[in-house]
Amino acid sequence: MDEELIALPIEDKIEKSMKVIREAFERFPHGKIILAWTGGKDSTLILWLMMEVCKKNDFPYCELMFINEGHVFEEMIDFVEKWSKEWGLEVAFAQNDDVLKQVKSVGDPVYVDKLSTRNQRELDKLGFKGKQFPFEPESYIGNHLMKTVAMNMHLEKQKVEALITGIRWDEQEARANETYFSPRKDPDHVRVHPILHFRERDVWEATHQLGIPYTKLYEEGYRSLGARGTTEKPSDVPAWEQDLEHTTERVGRRQDKEKIMERLRELGYM
Repeated sequence: MDEELIALPIEDKIEKSMKVIREAFERFPHGKIILAWTGGKDSTLILWLMMEVCKKNDFPYCELMFINEGHVFEEMIDFVEKWSKEWGLEVAFAQNDDVLKQVKSVGDPVYVDKLSTRNQRELDKLGFKGKQFPFEPESYIGNHLMKTVAMNMHLEKQKVEALITGIRWDEQEARANETYFSPRKDPDHVRVHPILHFRERDVWEATHQLGIPYTKLYEEGYRSLGARGTTEKPSDVPAWEQDLEHTTERVGRRQDKEKIMERLRELGYM
């Protein structure tokens, strides 16, 4: 974490982020770089900055990836579909169909012997030896299979060399030592993190200053958006009007997941 970068005025923070994005587009060929877009405030800010960089430098837009964990807010999907159409963007939905075909709702059993060899191998990485597990996208197993594995399968299929994501240093302790360009294995690619130096307050300042749209969930009091059934709003006032400096941004997220974030990231989670 670089305190000097965190202390920059918002205009300089925006410029720094655009510089990182521009460098990524110069380093990696078109078609080999994608942007992870959840429909949340952070990834939508990066998407907006990516479009500005492309306009200024005559770069074609990169493809976007939406990870469908199987229990997302419908408002997020509606937001992504609306604005991708409005902005003329291509969005690929990455999801683990091998798991999803066994379930209809959260809590349904997933039988290991009915899973693909790939998913069984991923369970071995977690040390899971059971015959079944409940479908819970925000659990340890769920996060790995429904997010990381779904993402990795998409990266492998598209032969992606760089993945742009919206993580920040201040967002979660496990992300405090990230770098703007971070090489990853299995599959080999580089994670690009353009807004590491933004604080939560900065994201909202930039969003309002630039006129970037956001899902109405933030107006209802949500601050960090995860799975629909395990994300709570800490207040009824809009996210940007809450006490962002003295409360935890991810307090509404499933806390047992927050405690194992470092383990999830070692497995490839963002």
